[in-house]
Amino acid sequence: MIGSTDLLEMAIGRKASDIFLGAPEPPVLRIHGELQKTNLSRLSPEEAKELIYNFLTPEQQQSFERDKELDACFGIPHLGRFRINVHYQRGSVASVIRIIPRGIPKLDELGLPPSVRALIEKPRGFIMVTGPVSSGKSTTLAAMINHINHTRTCHVLTIEDPIEYLHENKNSIVEQREIGLDTHSFAEALKHVLRQDPDVIMIGEMRDLETIAAALTAAETGQCVLATLHTNDAIQSIERIIDVFPSGGQNQVRLQLSMTLQGVISQQLLARADSRGRVLAAEVIIVNAAIRNLIRKGDTNSIRNIMLTGAGSGMITMDQSIAGLQRRGEISYEAAMYAAQDPGEIQQYIKNE
Repeated sequence: MIGSTDLLEMAIGRKASDIFLGAPEPPVLRIHGELQKTNLSRLSPEEAKELIYNFLTPEQQQSFERDKELDACFGIPHLGRFRINVHYQRGSVASVIRIIPRGIPKLDELGLPPSVRALIEKPRGFIMVTGPVSSGKSTTLAAMINHINHTRTCHVLTIEDPIEYLHENKNSIVEQREIGLDTHSFAEALKHVLRQDPDVIMIGEMRDLETIAAALTAAETGQCVLATLHTNDAIQSIERIIDVFPSGGQNQVRLQLSMTLQGVISQQLLARADSRGRVLAAEVIIVNAAIRNLIRKGDTNSIRNIMLTGAGSGMITMDQSIAGLQRRGEISYEAAMYAAQDPGEIQQYIKNE
């Protein structure tokens, strides 16, 4: 059986983003979005458990055996940091390990539209980063915090589960709190956050009504709040925030959101045409007076019309972003059609160029 450090070194060498461990399969890697089996031996349940437990502290092992679920991060000197999820499947221990890239990327390196930089330089308001699983949301948030840390003098407080990227204080003070280690939950941490005098609050994931309500309240009181949500497009993200609340309170939430929301970034990662990794496609809403009015009225479907004509203010739809990547040769025509929200619209964008 391969050693734990050797496995990580192999995955990094092959530019994998994730490692899948579980009996009765050999370790499997996700490389540029595709699953690839290794030529290693199949793992027995005992071998899988031993290999996975090598990444955990004794306390984490006890926590996992009690709760049957575990999310954590760990670091290996000279290799980097890793996020691990441990779970049971068919009665045996299994895990997925995410390789966290070394260093924190700059915003310009991610391929985000230039309007995102202007968006996070706003001193207050609510900004959402959304997208499906493994779409790079955590990396985008880390780059945002890194930009704030280097360009502003403020107190940044992050609430994460678990902490992935480690930030060193530059011009700002950055405090990072981990669920389970430093606080019991996102909602519990947010109950006390305003007493900690933050200028910027980063919420790793908005999972429930209580967390979303606390995030909106913090944005209302003058903080800059950054948060992620698992949704497939920017407009759907706004609708999801509103729909989480009971129908009797949704008008109040629309009002709160219309006053606090500054922008929504929705993203996905697509395979490069040259098979050398993945590239970011990003949709951006920059909230203006017209969009605030539509949110208050509950007419979110009309936001798309404003996005289509809002290029001058930095807005872009997902299909416009995908079409741009295809025109520049960064992704194939087939990849563009597969990822499109409206394939006919993308064909029109490409044809008009």
